[in-house]
Amino acid sequence: MEKLLYLQEIAYHIRRDIIEMLAEAGSGHLGGSLGLVDVFTSLYFSEMKHDAQNPMWEERDRLILSIGHVAPVLYATLARAGYFDVNELKTLRKLNSRLQGHPGKDKGLPGIEISSGSLGQGLSISAGIAMGLKINKSSSRVFCICGDGELQEGSIWEAAMAAGHYHLDNLICIVDRNGLQIDGKTSDVMEIEPLSLKWDSFGWHVTVINGNDINQILHTFTKINSVLLKPKVIIAQTSMGKGVPSIENDYRWHGKAPSKTEAEQFLKELEHGYFHY
Repeated sequence: MEKLLYLQEIAYHIRRDIIEMLAEAGSGHLGGSLGLVDVFTSLYFSEMKHDAQNPMWEERDRLILSIGHVAPVLYATLARAGYFDVNELKTLRKLNSRLQGHPGKDKGLPGIEISSGSLGQGLSISAGIAMGLKINKSSSRVFCICGDGELQEGSIWEAAMAAGHYHLDNLICIVDRNGLQIDGKTSDVMEIEPLSLKWDSFGWHVTVINGNDINQILHTFTKINSVLLKPKVIIAQTSMGKGVPSIENDYRWHGKAPSKTEAEQFLKELEHGYFHY
């Protein structure tokens, strides 16, 4: 229970950071960033092997953010994990900032594994890294974060087929399954169900969870770590805008930043629900 409360408190601060940095920037992707906070908190503060003081540590686990537009959750998590000063979050999307709208490896920000933003490419990159780690007999793992709308890209399924064929059991794909994308419901834009059966048919071990339940996320990691000879996919059912009830599951907040007034309201809502999301 003590660990869970600790992680929930970190998640609360990361959500605050996201709201504040987007309000300061005046642009960015709020909804998906808030929805993935519990996943990122669980990864960086419990599950992943990494070292903020040695970001290129050879034995680290790698996180590949395929949905690069939710960069705010990655930046805020890295800052809270000690990769750089939290105050730098205020430079999001500003000229010459290391924190651009999509992560850029060339910006010199510690903790960034790849430049991303073009949807559909992250899983292929992740599979390649995972294969290289296998060849080098490394115990490191690769975590790839994909969006459910991104699964409408054909390149995702080419990568899924290859990962299954090569039995990349050091590869974990986490799908942000909030059911929404920039134009509305994924089911209206391009249906991707039956999702679990699709991954299974490509030779993946499939788990469906509540992606906003830290305890369930941690339990799932423990469970799948013993699965061998198969890549793993966690279909994390999340709520876009999680933590701010007035905007939860509203696709219009996919790529929208709050005004300063809206940010104040959102922070009050977040504080009101502290430890209860």
